[in-house]
Amino acid sequence: MESIQSIKQRFEIIGQDPKLNRALEKAMQVAVTDISVLVTGESGVGKESIPKIIHALSHRKHAKYIAVNCGAIPEGTIDSELFGHEKGAFTGATQTRSGYFEVADGGTIFLDEVGELPLTTQVRLLRVLENGEFLKVGSSQVQKTDIRIVAATNVNMFEAIKKERFREDLYYRLSTIEINIPPLRERKEDVHLLFRKFASDFSQKYKMPTIRLDDEAVSLLIKYRWPGNIRQLRNIAEQISVLEENRSISAATLNGYIPNNTTNNLPAVVSNKKSEGDFSNEREILYKVLFDMKGDLNDLKKLTMELLKNNDSQKVQKDNENLIRKIYGKEDEEDAEMDQDTQEEPNINLLHLPEPKKEEASHIHDSYEDKYHFAEEIQEEETLSLQEKEVELIKKSLERNRGKRKAAAAELGISERTLYRKIKQYDL
Repeated sequence: MESIQSIKQRFEIIGQDPKLNRALEKAMQVAVTDISVLVTGESGVGKESIPKIIHALSHRKHAKYIAVNCGAIPEGTIDSELFGHEKGAFTGATQTRSGYFEVADGGTIFLDEVGELPLTTQVRLLRVLENGEFLKVGSSQVQKTDIRIVAATNVNMFEAIKKERFREDLYYRLSTIEINIPPLRERKEDVHLLFRKFASDFSQKYKMPTIRLDDEAVSLLIKYRWPGNIRQLRNIAEQISVLEENRSISAATLNGYIPNNTTNNLPAVVSNKKSEGDFSNEREILYKVLFDMKGDLNDLKKLTMELLKNNDSQKVQKDNENLIRKIYGKEDEEDAEMDQDTQEEPNINLLHLPEPKKEEASHIHDSYEDKYHFAEEIQEEETLSLQEKEVELIKKSLERNRGKRKAAAAELGISERTLYRKIKQYDL
């Protein structure tokens, strides 16, 4: 068996990272078998080198090797590309065509981006893996093929299975052996080696001196995360080789070619948890306001009916102390305008609140007992509206307390400021 170093030289693989060496070892060990292999890793890490190594070291090395990018073939034609079709199978099928599985019989087929395969094609591929049989599009004749399948993907397969975009049984068939290629950010010692290799290649290609990095530029090169991996590194090396006249590259020059470079690579922590007082939209705010208003209105109805029923404000205030505090809250000190106005007692026409008749009192009592909206159940024969009754209650309280607002407010169970506001409102 060839050594890892000879494999690297043969397939132009650069790097001494232990994870990379382990991936190459697994490829060399599995090559002599016919086991299906799944190569995983981020985009641009060089996954296409593994199936080439497997094919070159296998007993199928003299047969065909076909690489297929599953993500680049339209969904409507991928079955025809892979398995072939009969003449007249669909519009435009003017002749019979052999698919990749038929052409590569006895060899190896590399399915790149296998996670992009449609579900219907996945069913056909599963049958090939199970017994080597397939059907051409538009044909009823079963054909056999002896083929080695090596697949690759940068998709999280377990997430794809969970979201029902990839068949679980097909995944376990493909991943008999799984080989993972590490991203470039985990191969810090290999970054500068790769850059020097690319710089040398482009100097020969474009017939110009090789670019070289100073120490600060090398440090910047190693610290960068390289989201595009080796493909991105190669592109940047080519850009600098073509555009820069000065062949000695500083950190400032290199920084101009690295997109979105930042020294802080820590991920941002975003909390999806909302606080109790947080509203996601205005509708929730409106709902809350309406519910609060409805509760306050019901409390006012209850308090008003208590006053009408008992005609004893002190008792009502004592029995409903919590309800009054909930409605009116703690009032601030009186403002300057109120202090000035209260120095002079307004002239109040003292009116006597007529005693309710027995029938009316009985009706009010029955209305209060009703669990439904009792405030609306007062009969039309009632001579006074609720507003008029409130005015009369205020006048009567002021009369009993000889115009002293503080005592009258206490009797009514409201603050002095609220009483003052009602006096001005009703122009008493």
